[in-house]
Amino acid sequence: MTLALFRSIAATGSIAHAAALHDLVPSAVSKRIADLEALVGTPLLRRLRRGVELTPAGEELLRHAEGLRDAVERMSADMAAHATGRRGAIRVAANSSAISQFLPEDLAEFVAAEPDLHIHLTEMTSVEVIEAVRSDRADVGVFSGMTEAAGLSTQTYRRDTLVVVMPADHPLSERRRLKLADVVHEPFVALQTGSSIQAFLDRRAEDLGAHIRTQVAVQSFDGVRRMVQARLGIAILPYGAVEPYLDAARLAMVPLNEPWATRELLIAVRNPGTVTPQTAALIATLTGQPR
Repeated sequence: MTLALFRSIAATGSIAHAAALHDLVPSAVSKRIADLEALVGTPLLRRLRRGVELTPAGEELLRHAEGLRDAVERMSADMAAHATGRRGAIRVAANSSAISQFLPEDLAEFVAAEPDLHIHLTEMTSVEVIEAVRSDRADVGVFSGMTEAAGLSTQTYRRDTLVVVMPADHPLSERRRLKLADVVHEPFVALQTGSSIQAFLDRRAEDLGAHIRTQVAVQSFDGVRRMVQARLGIAILPYGAVEPYLDAARLAMVPLNEPWATRELLIAVRNPGTVTPQTAALIATLTGQPR
């Protein structure tokens, strides 16, 4: 308040005029300026017959006061941008299926619409995604609906379909569709431990009284495709992680004829009541809702 009074005195050249602008009596303004001069240890005003003028120290203080005012205004604008969701960073944890199939285009759409919002994307297994959201290491998670997510708020993001992928000249490539029982005894290229797909397939094989024979395990869909291409085994992957690479990688893809072959990818947050405007805007884009 005192610096605002000081700026008004500098602008009007009058304590009385400054007092009127701030709805104060002149004596109260004079007291504020006297206190300010005592604080800085030097006179800031010269009293003239008509009005006042700034001393060199007063001119210097005015420059600082105006700089502080501008900084406060910028700070207020920046904080308002954060509060309204126009600026900030969003921590997203997502599994490989979401990252390889759907998130690139969706996140590109979001960033194009909100260039001041930054996405920190980390690829994890679905189990790791759930733990990251629960422990507040991620604002939003995208994971397989095959994974337990008790205690979190979830909604559907996308649906994908699992297919069997194999070398293009594999004997099974001529089949129109396959069941897990048709392939369970083949050597498999598997995803890393913790993959929701792999854990789910292991359980379904156990239901058949069988065991998936893993020839090699890798950490990414790209690694799986390359190993299948090298004839180290077949694999079961999401459709979107296979279809774009069929011709270039000399691979074949056969639909998996199982009721569980179509699965959901879900979005999770820890508490809908504490979701920031930034995160809410991202979720609206991912789910195709109006913002």
